[in-house]
Amino acid sequence: MISKYRGNRQAISALVRETEVHRDLYLDQELFELEMEHLFANTWVYVGHESQVPKIGDFYATTIGTQPVIMVRHTEDGVKVLHNRCPHKGTRLTGEGCGNVGRFFRCPYHAWTFRLDGSLAGVPLKTGYDDTGFADGLAARGMTPVRHVHNYRGFVFGKLNDIGPAFEEFFGEALSSLDNMIDRSPVGKLEVAGGVLRYMHDCNWKMLVENQTDTCHPMIAHQSSAGTAIDVWKSAPAGAKKPMAVEIYAPFMSSYEFFQSMGIRVWDNGHGHTGVSHSIHSDYSAVPGYFEQMMAAYGEARAKAILDENRHNTVYFPNVMLKGPIQLLRLFKPVAANRTLVESWTFRLVGAPDMLLERTVTYNRLINAPTSVVGHDDLEIYERAQAGLVSNGNEWVNVQRLYARNEAGQRNVVTDGTSEWQMRNQFRAWAKFMTMGL
Repeated sequence: MISKYRGNRQAISALVRETEVHRDLYLDQELFELEMEHLFANTWVYVGHESQVPKIGDFYATTIGTQPVIMVRHTEDGVKVLHNRCPHKGTRLTGEGCGNVGRFFRCPYHAWTFRLDGSLAGVPLKTGYDDTGFADGLAARGMTPVRHVHNYRGFVFGKLNDIGPAFEEFFGEALSSLDNMIDRSPVGKLEVAGGVLRYMHDCNWKMLVENQTDTCHPMIAHQSSAGTAIDVWKSAPAGAKKPMAVEIYAPFMSSYEFFQSMGIRVWDNGHGHTGVSHSIHSDYSAVPGYFEQMMAAYGEARAKAILDENRHNTVYFPNVMLKGPIQLLRLFKPVAANRTLVESWTFRLVGAPDMLLERTVTYNRLINAPTSVVGHDDLEIYERAQAGLVSNGNEWVNVQRLYARNEAGQRNVVTDGTSEWQMRNQFRAWAKFMTMGL
């Protein structure tokens, strides 16, 4: 079969117009494979948090795009990211998941062993390789490290290719959202807590990323879930304490005007966030003793500035969404052109009251779990969109709302919260990193 896109910079770029994108971005499996080779290799992709591997020998197996990798604690203060592949026959050294390998990795096929930094430790019957030039081959080098790794305040990112921007250049001012989430701890430290929710979606990964800054859908798509919860609460006895669940559900039914005034900020390289002036997380009940802890740690003015920042969803392109005010991270892991695994991770603010983690875990369960009453709404919409895109009636997807002809290249833009500028920003970044190096 003749390739439509491989090596064809012009054909790939033509898929992204100023106010619309071609349906092949969601449907074409060849294009998906090119995303794994270029987009997910030329950008900095989130791997995991160092608190997932607290002890020497602890590992966490995951993927960068579709490449299997292992994050491992190899020294007390060092974390490595290695390709999850034995250099002998290619066997994965660990399955999906996490654990502790002790002092070395051992291949389950032929028992080759590797130190925690990936270097070759031992080969059974090694004399069989005498005078074969083994020491000069790739296998003797051991497990291949991911080419570029950066640990930012505990959050570990990897970049597979040499081309593409350095870490600080890629994220720039967008790192302020991570900073704000971490600084909400009185000691400036987070740790993964509360487990992870995994939910498979039969749709393209970009649909989920777009949706994170789509503020025109909550009051429509979630009417049957959040709207019903609000209706039930209205029948509660006078003076009843509002449950945490109702506090979480209710903002989803806010008006268009609420989301318009909320604002949206756009940064370089596809990053951006909703919730500049306020968000659906702004009016949660105060947690006793928390602000006092923050004042003691930061001083009153700094503590107030940290907690007054209530960003809604921050998108870290290509596939991360961060909710700083409730310490939640969602990772959209591509599986195929029409299949995406969503992971929702919750974090503990070290040194803060446990009620904050309770709120975080409750939010995750009520909104993001496969058993939630809200997650199904989005899932159905994604799957309807994936099915509808095969229609030949229109090959283009519209992202035109509040388009400004001079918007390309503008930085740190703040605009109407219902704008689709951030979606256009993501697609411009998609074209940039898909064609980089071609």
